[in-house]
Amino acid sequence: MTHSAQLIDGKSISAAVMDDIAAQVAKLDKKPTLAVILVGDDPASHVYVGNKIKACAKTGIQSIEKRLSETATNDDIAAVITDLNANPDVHGILLQLPLPQGLDSDRLIQMISPDKDVDGLTILNVGKLVAGLDGMVPCTPQGSLMLIKSVKQDLSGLHAVVIGRSLLFGKPMAQLLLSENCTVTTAHSKTRNLAEVCKAADIVVAAVGRPKMVKGDWIKEGAIVIDVGINRLDTGKLCGDVDFNEVSEVAGYITPVPGGVGPMTIACLMVNTLKAYNSFHKS
Repeated sequence: MTHSAQLIDGKSISAAVMDDIAAQVAKLDKKPTLAVILVGDDPASHVYVGNKIKACAKTGIQSIEKRLSETATNDDIAAVITDLNANPDVHGILLQLPLPQGLDSDRLIQMISPDKDVDGLTILNVGKLVAGLDGMVPCTPQGSLMLIKSVKQDLSGLHAVVIGRSLLFGKPMAQLLLSENCTVTTAHSKTRNLAEVCKAADIVVAAVGRPKMVKGDWIKEGAIVIDVGINRLDTGKLCGDVDFNEVSEVAGYITPVPGGVGPMTIACLMVNTLKAYNSFHKS
């Protein structure tokens, strides 16, 4: 019997989130403003920034783009961040990664005011997430949790495996699942018997950057599978970290690539920008 997993449609779920943000923004006298800093000529970064600017326009959020050349120094970027931190009309600041080689992205990210840190990467926001306090949560894990909860509201007691331990995704994803009362295993490139570890999970979230690594026989029947990977094959086609054809025969629910997690990341950036605006106007 071939079983086919139900698709979790990130496009329609993100569209609903964006509509909700647009409705809230429409009621505000002054508009929230997001500043995006783009350094150098990385084509993928230009596409991502373009998508973020478009999302701002769709939701009524104002955007400012600060472009710096490939030859910009750490001090040049630091000066832009300092100005934006001090500007009361800017509510969110995003430094588009990766930066050109030789730049210290860690130091620069930590310079962003935690209240304006819409990527949730400053030490203060990371600490708040771990402590269960209200702070800025990174957009991709936040969006991934929304996708999981779109098919299962109560996650208490479920076993979740997160493959990947980056500060950008794996670590915050594990924290979010813990806060939903999941039992969480963080797996990575050094995990032994990774297939068996995944097979025991009710929820598998893959974020390793290896095309089609997660196979059908890694997955428990009926599991929820969230594919955060985005890889370009030699054919030019995009695929995730999950072997979609194999896994969709076993899983209960699965996200497609593209059209799964990607749109949610941008929707959650809008969520975070509005949140930054609201907390600025509360204070």
